[in-house]
Amino acid sequence: MFDFSEFKEFDFSEGTPYFSITKNGITFNKGVVLKLGKPSHVLLLINEAGKQIAIKSCAEGTPRCNTFYKPNDRGVLSVRWNSKDLLSTFQALTGWDIENDAYRVEGQLLKDEGAMLFDLNAAEKVS
Repeated sequence: MFDFSEFKEFDFSEGTPYFSITKNGITFNKGVVLKLGKPSHVLLLINEAGKQIAIKSCAEGTPRCNTFYKPNDRGVLSVRWNSKDLLSTFQALTGWDIENDAYRVEGQLLKDEGAMLFDLNAAEKVS
């Protein structure tokens, strides 16, 4: 009999993790939320030189942490940030015209770090 003890089931429900950005805000999809384990708080880290961002799970009370996933009655598994300062920072960093266009950036799970990395250079315009 074959030994499956080193295997684990693939979860098709998570989907590809990505975030999208429009003039109204930044939305992290359910793939990000689930692959990070539904963290209630994260740090947003910005690598300006490499045009990358990361969100890293952290404990509530960590300096500069931000609220992330909050369970809700509707079962929504995405997270939306509407900070105008954050949108301006992204626009300055990337040169994107988020007033007229929307963008999508796929994420890479950094499991050992409890983080998700997004390379803004690989963004796709979705408008």
